[in-house]
Amino acid sequence: MSLQQILTPSIKQAIQNLFEVTVDKIEFQATRKEFEGDVTMVIFPLLKVIKSNPVELGNKIGNYLVENIAEVSRFNVVSGFLNIVISDGYYLNFFNEIKDDSKFGFVTPSPEDKAVMVEYSSPNTNKPLHLGHVRNNLLGYSVAEIIKASGKKVYKTQIINDRGIHICKSMLAWQKFGNGQTPESTGLKGDKLVGNFYVAFDKAYKEEMNQLMAEGKTEEEAKKQAPIILEAQEMLLKWEAGDEEVIALWKKMNQWVYDGFEVTYKNLGVDFDCYYYESNTYLLGKDVVQIGLEKGVFEKDPDGSVWIDLTDEGLDRKIVLRSDGTAVYMTQDIGTAIQRVKDYPDVGGMVYTVGNEQDYHFKVLFLILKKLGFEWAANLFHLSYGMVDLPSGKMKSREGTVVDADDLMREMTETAQKIAEDLGKLEGYSAEEKAKLYHTIGLGALKYYILKVDPKKRILFNPEESVDFAGNTGPFIQYTYARIQSIIRKANFDFSNATGTISLHDKEKELLKQLELFPEVIQNAAQNHSPALIANYTYDLVKEYNSFYQAVSILGEENLELKIFRVQLSKKVADTIAASFSLLGISVPERM
Repeated sequence: MSLQQILTPSIKQAIQNLFEVTVDKIEFQATRKEFEGDVTMVIFPLLKVIKSNPVELGNKIGNYLVENIAEVSRFNVVSGFLNIVISDGYYLNFFNEIKDDSKFGFVTPSPEDKAVMVEYSSPNTNKPLHLGHVRNNLLGYSVAEIIKASGKKVYKTQIINDRGIHICKSMLAWQKFGNGQTPESTGLKGDKLVGNFYVAFDKAYKEEMNQLMAEGKTEEEAKKQAPIILEAQEMLLKWEAGDEEVIALWKKMNQWVYDGFEVTYKNLGVDFDCYYYESNTYLLGKDVVQIGLEKGVFEKDPDGSVWIDLTDEGLDRKIVLRSDGTAVYMTQDIGTAIQRVKDYPDVGGMVYTVGNEQDYHFKVLFLILKKLGFEWAANLFHLSYGMVDLPSGKMKSREGTVVDADDLMREMTETAQKIAEDLGKLEGYSAEEKAKLYHTIGLGALKYYILKVDPKKRILFNPEESVDFAGNTGPFIQYTYARIQSIIRKANFDFSNATGTISLHDKEKELLKQLELFPEVIQNAAQNHSPALIANYTYDLVKEYNSFYQAVSILGEENLELKIFRVQLSKKVADTIAASFSLLGISVPERM
């Protein structure tokens, strides 16, 4: 039970006893740094129902609390604020309850609760994963872990865009220019190899367009008449018709890409519980259109196309079926959402991790599903996020100027190595230990830099800045964790016993107050779908710990009981750092 939950009924009782007035809500806020206190009650709202001045009112309530509530040791009143000082005993009891709880802050899912499906990654099979995918994956994975920690069952999924003209472009370029190359023969990851042919197609396409324009065609005519684009369109028609040769090539090249993706996902530290493929889902939803027509949700135009009119909701008319009977992306997404609930009947909500350029699409999708009468449609969320930019500018995959995810992770590891070597922190490490540590620091830096920012904000990613060992960075937090592990290794005494009666230093109290917030932070992060709340909580915890570390002696403390408590407190902080970072998908090193 939180401090505010303990105090609220007691304060309500105090007001009832002192003034014969019943109040519904007590307003609290954090005590300002310049005043003594652990929590502050705001007096002003009570002045509407109690005729008194705020200082007198605060003093009367404060005196009642000191006399009747064991947790309250003293108070002070500043203007309309009652600053309440909580006893050391309350904080020590709280600490003894949580110090050995390995799941502190985490809630076990109830079998009756509905599950949440979180979709992220959702790549195309014509190119490798890039920096934009990195933010998508890190956000989706972290939000899934946070929702799980908040007490929900979670399924992690992705829909793989494995069909369409962009896939045929890579396939056709491989046929024309590949000379039978394979990942094995070239030593390239399969997604890299296929991506190279996507770039090769674009190069050949531009050359043909230039030739046609030199012959007098307009740019628009050249785009449509270039032989290579006509061949790609022909290949797509053959794929849709089930041509055996085209399907065999499609399966072979897609598998190269899947194998490459798996390596990237493993290095990035993300995983999935189930997969959906656009080649299986692109016809889904067409049957739902008929149901929607019967319900009056959709309307048919004279040309046979089917639409939904959302102008009353501030949106526009949206097509869900073309006049020739073919589906659009919206139709497919409607069908896929319905199919997921059929496949996983315990799903009661979904989170879609997709860039903010699709904001409008998801507003329409969610509204259509609600109008179709699906109860779970009330629990759909678009985890919209901004793009990631680099100092060098925007990425373009057709031109081969994207920041490749594998290259980025390798660069982060190399940056961590350079900075760690410059700092000279790794004496006595084997080459294998160093390599593992560089990877842990580099990936921790990358993930933290991206996840500490509110998802909606655009990010300018600076690799060197992210691997700084000071400030609000992953390595700074990892270093504090490693420092605590060093203290624990040096503690050559039994520190497992419960803490007795000791007087708390102000820095110890502040640290305990920060620990007390952890369960609430997890719940807030889950409700807001924001890993940034976890990241910045962890930074605040580490700042508080370092302030404590500078202010008091730990292993040098002469009082054994106090020394035991400080080692226990340090360990609990480290455990909480590790737990927080696990929700962000970040590892913590035992030594640095």
